[in-house]
Amino acid sequence: MSYKNGKEVLPPHLLKELQKYIQGELIYIPKQTSQRAGWGEANGSRIALAKRNEEIYRLYNEGQSFEELEQIYNLSMDSIRKIIYKTREMNSEIK
Repeated sequence: MSYKNGKEVLPPHLLKELQKYIQGELIYIPKQTSQRAGWGEANGSRIALAKRNEEIYRLYNEGQSFEELEQIYNLSMDSIRKIIYKTREMNSEIK
């Protein structure tokens, strides 16, 4: 995100209107909703976590215990359980 001078990017009438509300301060103008990427979509985090969760579920099905998965992935027991139960639920809905 970079700083832009309002004089350079806004039409004069809009600049005057904005100056009624805020002067000499920074203001963040978010992207339109339709243009925003969802969490983790832009940098691949969402895909990476989905792959990790599928791998945890696969290892659990192959016989790894909650404790072993907790150590391998450095996650809490509750997190491992939630991942396994949620992935199991999602996989059963697909079938």
